[in-house]
Amino acid sequence: MNQATGVIFCLAYILGLISTAVSWGRYAILALGISVAIALPKLLRKYTKNSVKVTKKRRSRQKENALEEPLDAREELSLLEMLPRGKWVWAVAGLLAFLASVYFVVRSPQPAMDDISKLIPAGGNTQEVAVTVRGRVVSTPRLTRSGRSQFWLETDLVSEINGGEGGVVVNRPVSGKLYVTVPLLQATSLYADNTIAVVGSLYKPQPPSNPGAFDFQEYLAREGAFAGLKGRQIDWRREKAIADVNRVNNQADAFWEPSGMRPSKIQAMRQRIVRSQLSQLNVPEGPLISAIALGKQAVDLPYNIRDFFVQAGLAHAIAASGTQVSMVLALVLALTRRFSKQLQFSFGVGALFLLVGLTGFEASVCRAALMGFGTLFALVLNRQVKPLGLLLIAATILLLVNPLWIWDLGFQLSFLATLGLIVTTPPLMAKLDWMPPAIASIVVVPIAASVWVLPLLLYVFSVVSPYSILVNIIAAPLLWILSIGGMVSALAGLIFPPAGSVLAQLLDYPAKGLIAIAQYFSQLPGNSVAVGQVSVFQLIALYSLICWVWIGGSSVTSNVTDVTDRRRKEEKRLKPEAVRGKNQEKGREKKGKSRVIRLPVFSAAWILPLALVAGISIIVLPAWHVQASLFQVTLLATSGEPVLVIQDRGKVALINSGDENTVRFTVLPFLQKQGVNSVNFAIASHGHLGLSSGWGKLLERLPIKTFYDNQAPKQIHRGNNQEFITAVQSRQGVYFPLETNSTVDLGSTRLQFVNAEIPVVEFLVGNRTWLLVGEMTPEAQKKLAATGTLKPAQVLWWSGKALTAELLGAVGPQVAIASANEIDPETAAQLRQSKTQIFWTGRDGALQWTPAGGFKTTLESEENQTSFL
Repeated sequence: MNQATGVIFCLAYILGLISTAVSWGRYAILALGISVAIALPKLLRKYTKNSVKVTKKRRSRQKENALEEPLDAREELSLLEMLPRGKWVWAVAGLLAFLASVYFVVRSPQPAMDDISKLIPAGGNTQEVAVTVRGRVVSTPRLTRSGRSQFWLETDLVSEINGGEGGVVVNRPVSGKLYVTVPLLQATSLYADNTIAVVGSLYKPQPPSNPGAFDFQEYLAREGAFAGLKGRQIDWRREKAIADVNRVNNQADAFWEPSGMRPSKIQAMRQRIVRSQLSQLNVPEGPLISAIALGKQAVDLPYNIRDFFVQAGLAHAIAASGTQVSMVLALVLALTRRFSKQLQFSFGVGALFLLVGLTGFEASVCRAALMGFGTLFALVLNRQVKPLGLLLIAATILLLVNPLWIWDLGFQLSFLATLGLIVTTPPLMAKLDWMPPAIASIVVVPIAASVWVLPLLLYVFSVVSPYSILVNIIAAPLLWILSIGGMVSALAGLIFPPAGSVLAQLLDYPAKGLIAIAQYFSQLPGNSVAVGQVSVFQLIALYSLICWVWIGGSSVTSNVTDVTDRRRKEEKRLKPEAVRGKNQEKGREKKGKSRVIRLPVFSAAWILPLALVAGISIIVLPAWHVQASLFQVTLLATSGEPVLVIQDRGKVALINSGDENTVRFTVLPFLQKQGVNSVNFAIASHGHLGLSSGWGKLLERLPIKTFYDNQAPKQIHRGNNQEFITAVQSRQGVYFPLETNSTVDLGSTRLQFVNAEIPVVEFLVGNRTWLLVGEMTPEAQKKLAATGTLKPAQVLWWSGKALTAELLGAVGPQVAIASANEIDPETAAQLRQSKTQIFWTGRDGALQWTPAGGFKTTLESEENQTSFL
């Protein structure tokens, strides 16, 4: 099997895994393979025949240059000339792609018959199951945003307190993986491979209730888990845990007491390094140095620092990546350069295994380690390393081991960034050959990597960081210092911890400088620009443009230039001056037909600007069209304040924000997916509770042009109003207080506070009336209905609590929406009796309404999928 055939088979396997994105993908890829096997060889033979004719004609016109050597010795073969002609190759490639898709399905996690998730009732998350679960910890505990500790648990036994039969079930054998969270102090001295028992409540993850929200259910499924456990405590007592687990596993000494819990050797080494680096440094500088050296899985970096780095485009700096691997490998080869190649290979492989163990088996580190192993292998065999081929082999091997990685974002970004460095860095460095190589690489590397990962980031996050390339260029010197210094201090700390502490202390100021850069750029106006939802077709189009520039511009120009240079050298070496002059005159006469002269000029001058214009158009034009034509009302599923978003042909109105977590995990993701970069109107309807803490969090990311605050007497002060008002005005926003009977014009929507204290707010959306009613006692509802201030409304929006017949009769809604997990049964019965359509966010998720489509729910339910409004 030649090199081209191997490349085709590797690409076919990867393409087969990608085809699993759609249900019919495996059959489409098989049909494509059969079609290519039938048609392509014939087309390639025809192309070769025409190419030979063209070559003969060119040689007949240049008899003086017609040397007795084959074509591939005179010129580099084109891509089509390198493709194999045999039908069997393409048929096998199609079959391999089909088998890859089947392999993906086989390896996809599915709950077993005794999986622990089967203990949860079919109703899902509404009924939690109190249990004591025993099993083995399979990950290092890490800190969550909520301040709890999280780890993965491979289960063995479970004892149910409220079993399926209503009684207690003891020591039932189970299998499966659990996503476990426990109070932070409970996980102290807990390590991977420890066997423990956790007391808590089982729950099933639910699909996202809001558009653009994180899909926790899908995340767990990719990790092979189908349930979670909200733990209250870890049970260390031998008399309740050891005997039962040992009976199942036949293992002696399965449980350790809290004082005797012991880490594995690799975990002890990691802990030794981290403690050495943190002993003389403060937070967050110490954890940052450890995260740069060993990856963020080795140490809990504060979430505010993580957010700064992510928003500034420096997320790769705090993640384990190929940088650490390349540095370690270069250091090992430098220290062992006087040894034999076999010893260099042995030391290099040992260092790679040690580094992968310390950083964790992440896709980016495994990719770099495999490429490093390939480099060492080539060193022993005295072979030249081909980076593209090595990258393809590494990707194929990793996907053979774990095909599910094809949809892992870290895996995708790692390989795309490496591909960009391989194919884009050389031509960019050639353009900057007038600069010192060290400085040129600081400029080129961020550009080369960013170009190839940008389309995928747009597709996943719908946000672009305009400053990311500039930030990476500015931060590059500090990153190199911290990376090299962190690895050296880690090695020293592993051997002699005090020496590692001293070396890490020297990195204090560079770490502070890097944090300051990330914080400054993350807080600049416009640090992230939302582009809206990017479709798969847009993603394919963007990568097609990048490949066009790469192959059609860089490669073709480079190849033709090399051929031209070789021909000129041959002319100078073999021809007399008179003959060379005659040939040059003939060349000038036929200049218009010269492939060598015409094609590179077009590629170099036009291909890059055309690709840039086309790429921007692919993203900007669809987003602009959607924003200019969309009128949509979205009621988000929230656990606290009701939140409503009105998108009116480019203008956005936000009613309420919720708390900080609501803004972070619900409001901002939705607005980013919608391509919203500013809020035109923000209304705090529940002013009697004080300003929600989420408004400040929202203002950090998006400017608010006009803020309307309900000035009802404050009962609970959640924040400093004056501080928020100053923040709004400092960002060129306007603050307006509202009272009862105040009216706000929001474009084609009008808002009126019928009663500011309850509150009761009326929305006129087009020719339909929405009415928001706050929580009231039955007496207050009757009194309000008797005053006659309530007007009939097509849509009633309330908290899900009990509503009186008087209030429902005064409003007479056609649709009733409750921002709640459950609604009052008596109220629901009254609404159904009056044939009112009922939605509630706990069952239906977020609701979206458009004039043409009516109401649509985010979650599927047996009824109320659409409405007539």
